Amino acid sequence: MVADRQNVIGGVARYIAAQRFDRPLRIAIDGITAAGKTTLANELAAGIEGLGRPTIRLSMDGFHRPRDYRHRQGRDSAIGYYQDAYDFDAFARHVLTPLGPGGDRRYRERIIDLVSDQPIREAPALAEADAVVVVDGSFLQTRELAGLWDEVVFVDTTPREARERGVRRDAGQLGGPERAAALFDLRYHAACRIYVDDVDPRSAASVVIDNDDVERPILVRLGPG
Repeated sequence: MVADRQNVIGGVARYIAAQRFDRPLRIAIDGITAAGKTTLANELAAGIEGLGRPTIRLSMDGFHRPRDYRHRQGRDSAIGYYQDAYDFDAFARHVLTPLGPGGDRRYRERIIDLVSDQPIREAPALAEADAVVVVDGSFLQTRELAGLWDEVVFVDTTPREARERGVRRDAGQLGGPERAAALFDLRYHAACRIYVDDVDPRSAASVVIDNDDVERPILVRLGPG
C-alpha cells in the first residue's frame, strides 16, 4: 500500500477504533458499483484490527436475493437491480439489529452462496461486545437500513472511473468487455443513479473518501457535521 493511501486508511481506522459502545460498532462501506468498496473495506478492517479491536468482515454479496428474483424485472433492468438485488430486510434482521442496541450479538454471515445461487443456513455466530463490523455493498443507505449504521464510509468515485474499473474486473464473468460495458450502462450504474437521486448517499455519509486515484485517495470528510 502506498504511503498516501496508508495514511488515509490509517486515519479512518483510528477514528473508528476510538469509538466504544457496550455492543459491536456497525460500519458501512458504501459507494457506486466498482467504486473500490471491497478493497477499501478489507484495508480498513485490517487497520482497525491492527489497533487491537476484534473485527468482523461481511459483504452484501452474502445477502443477495436468488437469481430468478434479482432478474424478475429483466436482466438489464436498472430499477430491478436497485429494488431486487439485495435482501436488505434479511440483512437488518440477521446482522444489524442483533448487533445493535439491545441485541443478542448473534448474527448471520450470509444467507446465500452467490455462485451456486443456493441458500445457506449456517448457525449464527456470536460477536464480541467490542467488535467492529465492516460491511461493503451497494445501496447501504437505503431506507430499509436507515438508522442502523453507526458510521457510513462513502467511497466517492466518479462514474467514468468506476465504469472502467468495473468493465475490466467483470468482463470475464459478464460475457466480454462489450456486454460488461452495456450492463454497467443499462443496469448497474443506472441503478446507482437512482440511488444517488433517492438518498444522496455522499451527503448523508459520516466519512467520505475520494477514491478516483486509488494510490492517492483524499479524505474529504471524517465525522458527522
